[in-house]
Amino acid sequence: MNIQDKIKALRELQSRMSAYEHAMSLIYYDGATTAPKGTAENRGHALAILSEETYKMATGGETVRLLEELDAVRDTLSDEDSRMVYLMYKDIKELKKIPLEEYVAYQELLVRADDVWHRAKESSDFESFRPVLEEIFAAEKRFAAYCAPEKKPYDYCLDKYEPGLTTEKCDEFFSALKERIVPLIAKIAEKEQIDDTCIHGKFDLGAQRDFSLKLMKHMGIDLECCGLGETEHPFTTSIGSHRDVRITTNYSEDDFTSSMYSVIHEGGHALYDMNSKDSYAYTVLDGGISMGIHESQSRFYENLLGRSRKYIESIFPIIRECFPEETVNTTPENLYRAVNRVSPSLIRVEADEVTYCLHVMVRYELEKRIMSGELEVKDLPIEWNRLYKEYLGVDVPDDRRGVLQDSHWSGGGIGYFPSYALGSAYGAHILSKMKNDIDVDTCLANGDFAAINNWNREKIWSHGRMLPPDKLLTSVLGEEFDPKYYLDYLEEKYSELYGLN
Repeated sequence: MNIQDKIKALRELQSRMSAYEHAMSLIYYDGATTAPKGTAENRGHALAILSEETYKMATGGETVRLLEELDAVRDTLSDEDSRMVYLMYKDIKELKKIPLEEYVAYQELLVRADDVWHRAKESSDFESFRPVLEEIFAAEKRFAAYCAPEKKPYDYCLDKYEPGLTTEKCDEFFSALKERIVPLIAKIAEKEQIDDTCIHGKFDLGAQRDFSLKLMKHMGIDLECCGLGETEHPFTTSIGSHRDVRITTNYSEDDFTSSMYSVIHEGGHALYDMNSKDSYAYTVLDGGISMGIHESQSRFYENLLGRSRKYIESIFPIIRECFPEETVNTTPENLYRAVNRVSPSLIRVEADEVTYCLHVMVRYELEKRIMSGELEVKDLPIEWNRLYKEYLGVDVPDDRRGVLQDSHWSGGGIGYFPSYALGSAYGAHILSKMKNDIDVDTCLANGDFAAINNWNREKIWSHGRMLPPDKLLTSVLGEEFDPKYYLDYLEEKYSELYGLN
């Protein structure tokens, strides 16, 4: 075959693999949303077979030879084809280091773990979840030894979600955050607390579902290509390509803003996933480049935009339309203040902007210590509760609202959590640059996301996985990333809200 024939064969291979990914993503989404509780074994059986086929397809001799030959001439290929070859060859070389039987067993384990986690959370029983979580951490340690023996095991995990991220960089980043966030929290604690009674009450679940769809439309999400489901823990997933994206939320009858902000958060993920170039569909270039960049978009829409005064003013008529009786005495200003109340709490996904990163730090410290062998899984509840008391000053009443609150560990997402804090900081730096080009406040006041979305599409979304995250960030920012923009944003916003000196 000549070079063009080889490129064509490579694209055909990716197309076939994306079809398998489509099927596996649908099975996962079904399991998380509407599948009956007793069907986990059935899904595990299907996913084991499909994952074995994708493993063989990806690591087979014909695929490896094709990639070796193309990698040897990568400098002569187009930018897109060169990047495709690089990403595929890198992933496949790593995948081949993991024995097939262990890879397949791990996929089955994750299906089983998800089912066990749901049941354990319902009954607030960590001990019932502990054995499968021990298996997951053990598998991650083995995979780290297979794939990156030169690295610390946890560095291997971090790099999967944010290429180039290490414990050393995380320690430095979190240290910078703590230096300014902890004193800010202390100053706020001395002030009179914001009244948030306007967001509490009894909000009809049907009205909340209707409101969620209106929120998505308001953000500029194409509902023809993005579905909304309900799960214990909200998430976003692409089904085969950027042309089919699903998000989920969870409704609380006594607080409509709980689902509101999960929809906006997941909607930010969806916008990123849905706006890769069409030519990237069914290839490794489709979708987001890293979870740090992904979370920069979800946290950008959820907080930097979604908790701004101008956004609340523009969305308020829709809130009144959906909840006319419940919000009869509510004003845009007291709603703005309510959704920005700072109060150390138990649940990460419901945390305010100022204390949020402390929730992430707890998880980071625990994962790092388990992966290094310093901490055992059986001791997670005790250490979780201790760190929540130390970092946030709150007592954890049970496992459901403590160590079992997140779905990430049951899905094998060891190393994911730091992406949330990084994404928050990335987003603030990105917003500072966006404001040089467009009047963000006027866009929000008018309820018009077109200019904001077009800027993100041009600068970030359309690039898919073409650029490494550090290069993408530098191209957007025009300088090296600096967490000071995030810390400045927090101090400025909350000093105004709480009347700090």
